[in-house]
Amino acid sequence: MIDIPGELAEAQQTYNGAAGKAFITALPGLAAGFLDRWRLRLDGPPMNGVSALVLPVLRAGGHRAVLKLQLRDEESEGEPVALRTWNGDGAVRLLDHDPDTGTMLLERLDETRMLAGLADTREAVLVIAGLLAHLTSFPAPPGLRRLGDLTEAMLERTHQALERIPDPAVRRTIADCAAAVREVAAEPGDRLLHWDLHDENVLAADRADWLAIDPKPLAGDPGFELWPALDNRFDAAEVRWRFDAMTDVLGLDRARARAWTLGRLLQNALWDVEDGRPIEARQLEIAHRLA
Repeated sequence: MIDIPGELAEAQQTYNGAAGKAFITALPGLAAGFLDRWRLRLDGPPMNGVSALVLPVLRAGGHRAVLKLQLRDEESEGEPVALRTWNGDGAVRLLDHDPDTGTMLLERLDETRMLAGLADTREAVLVIAGLLAHLTSFPAPPGLRRLGDLTEAMLERTHQALERIPDPAVRRTIADCAAAVREVAAEPGDRLLHWDLHDENVLAADRADWLAIDPKPLAGDPGFELWPALDNRFDAAEVRWRFDAMTDVLGLDRARARAWTLGRLLQNALWDVEDGRPIEARQLEIAHRLA
């Protein structure tokens, strides 16, 4: 029997509604089917994030791995494409993949040694910057979501969202973010982006100090990658240092990187406004610190 974590079931219901509920209902059978198909044995309790069930398993011969099962959507369907492109170079290695369900067999990293456990947040930011510099050196393969398309859609939605923001100061900040994005929108880039590289998506491994997991890949400009490291373990006084350090390590033009970073705030703000949530103060503070 495979126990489905209640936290995962609740998140799927919240974010994916009926599709999420159906996914959770089918998950025990789906997991059992892949354990049999790929000749795997369970090797520990299940783990989960917001969107995926991760089962520690042993392959034939006793080799350690994890089975990752998740609801296929526009973010997750590019994950195996990116992992296959990186081929274990800076990221977790993809061992097998079922394209119909999005289920993946991955090498097992050390889930007890997460970058979030590193007390020195500046060192953690430099680790993320180093990983991003390497991962974004790869050209994006065909078939991934493209930052240019996302940008066009965001700018089309901005006017209506601004009308729903009651605070004039917040409204002005989001309008400024949109204006910054318009300045760079004609050149959205073509690098392979992770999109969600924060310090809970970086794990230690025997073969490398740190490796990235759980990409939500895009084809685009590396400047769009910096936001999670500014927001994670937020410290207002550190925002500018983190931004400058990451742009140095990645060799980015700071004006362009600032515009694309404000694009991440615009993306988050649109989600918040459209879902009826207030825009978080710390996100607005990041924009102000970068101004």
